[in-house]
Amino acid sequence: MSQTTKSNWASDKPGKLRTTDHSNSSGEGKTDSQKQKQGGHGKWLEYVALATVPLVLVLGNSMLVPILPDMEKKLHISSFQSSLVITLFSVAAGLIIPISGYLSDRYTRKAVILPSLALYGIAGIVAGVGAVIHSYWLLIAARALQGIGAAGTSPIAMALVGDMYKDGNESEALGLIEASNGAGKVVSPIIGSLLALIAWYVPLFAFPLFCAGSFFAMMFLIKEPAKENKEVVPVKQYVGDIKKVFREKGRWLVSCFISGSLGLFILFGVLFRLSDLLEKKPYNIDGVAKGGVLAIPLLFLVVTAFITGHHIKNNGVLMRRLMITGIAVMCCSLTAAAFMHKNIYALIGFVSLSSLGTGLLLPCLNTLITGAVDRPHRGMVTSLYSSLRFLGVAFGPPLFGWMASRSDKLLYGVVAGLSVCALLIIIFLVHPPKKAGDTG
Repeated sequence: MSQTTKSNWASDKPGKLRTTDHSNSSGEGKTDSQKQKQGGHGKWLEYVALATVPLVLVLGNSMLVPILPDMEKKLHISSFQSSLVITLFSVAAGLIIPISGYLSDRYTRKAVILPSLALYGIAGIVAGVGAVIHSYWLLIAARALQGIGAAGTSPIAMALVGDMYKDGNESEALGLIEASNGAGKVVSPIIGSLLALIAWYVPLFAFPLFCAGSFFAMMFLIKEPAKENKEVVPVKQYVGDIKKVFREKGRWLVSCFISGSLGLFILFGVLFRLSDLLEKKPYNIDGVAKGGVLAIPLLFLVVTAFITGHHIKNNGVLMRRLMITGIAVMCCSLTAAAFMHKNIYALIGFVSLSSLGTGLLLPCLNTLITGAVDRPHRGMVTSLYSSLRFLGVAFGPPLFGWMASRSDKLLYGVVAGLSVCALLIIIFLVHPPKKAGDTG
């Protein structure tokens, strides 16, 4: 792809990030066809191919949620056993994500992404067979394999974006990936509900189709830049290098990790609570209709994330302003929800505003994290970030359910307080330079 530009994020001043002057930013050395591709349809085809990867990851869990009640009846299992279909996927993915990051740094990104997509799809077929023959144990074993496959998808795609794009294209691609992530959460329950109208196990067989589409898009549309240093680094040295990265940049990197995880923890915890309210009296909204209502706040996230990624480029000053603004919007909307949560229309509005704030925050964090680490270590750093995000999404719903059983005012008060914590973290610990990111 494009020639990389270089920058260093100095650590001599805690909490501050500085870059050296960029060289060759004009694209010197590119062919005319490369320049045309970067600015034309070729670039957007690459963006779309990359965006299919997080979409597949999201479908892994969200598409199955609507069929869990039918699964319990058909397989004669308990609600706890059906929940393991989701939990085992998440646990397996969370444990393997850092390993996938290391492998992508040692070899290539596509060497991890493509086999992961293949495993994801094949395990989907096995899970579907398990459902058809009423073998619960085969089903959950296949779901664990799917989780292992999912670990090598979205986190590695984020690192690949950092390898391929510089000078603003990186933030644009990451914004689209974040939007794709949100869009997947919008459509996946609806797709799952519609496919289940044919037969309850049909969503399980749909995974291979989605994986195949993403697999071939990545294979034929994405040309990964060649590694500058093909020498294999010993594991001990690699671990030492990662430790050095966190010694030098850990203060702001970990701050970004925590802020991103908190943002998603709050977003999907609140959406879980809203989903629960919609199913109860007097609303009694379920299935596709409920998915349509939940799509409203997620649409705010999708549109905002895409626009934010398109506009921030490498503007560190703008990123900081948008991150602070986004979290401030979350704080205000969630505080208001603590007092007006009994009005369902007001609650949907405040949750939508909070989602808008999250859409301002995440593309900025993604760009800072992905662009601040060099290529040999980017896979591990983005994987650790993705693991924390994954945990935020996974633990949000059960913890929010526990808080809601005590008091909705307590729930929204706690999340407003967490938003304030995230705001203080960004204000005091994350200081991007005027021109941020783009480490080689």
